[in-house]
Amino acid sequence: MDTKPLALIIEDNVDQNLVFTTALKKAGYDTESILDGTMAMNRLAKVTPAMVVLDLHMPGVDGGRLLREIRNNSLTSKTNVIIVSADAEFAANLQPQADLVLLKPVSFSQLSLLASRFIKKSETS
Repeated sequence: MDTKPLALIIEDNVDQNLVFTTALKKAGYDTESILDGTMAMNRLAKVTPAMVVLDLHMPGVDGGRLLREIRNNSLTSKTNVIIVSADAEFAANLQPQADLVLLKPVSFSQLSLLASRFIKKSETS
């Protein structure tokens, strides 16, 4: 039985989180929805996701710190990270550490298509 890669959707806006979660499921991922930066930090200590969709302005721990933690941890350093934010300046500063930066609003079909490309890329490497 094939197991799907895990994607964490770290977004505090409930509606956006639902859109992103549904888009990643359509792209072929198993998903976990996280609405708070502190909860995300705790979850990242326990799992190694293939993909993280990361909002930058989160309660508890902001997305910039989460991204640094992801990149500095040997288990998650190769995790694909898509930053999804309305804060263009903050996102631009973090772009070198991310695999992709998308500025909100992000459509369901846009995120699903881009996320599915990461699965295809990992299958061919």
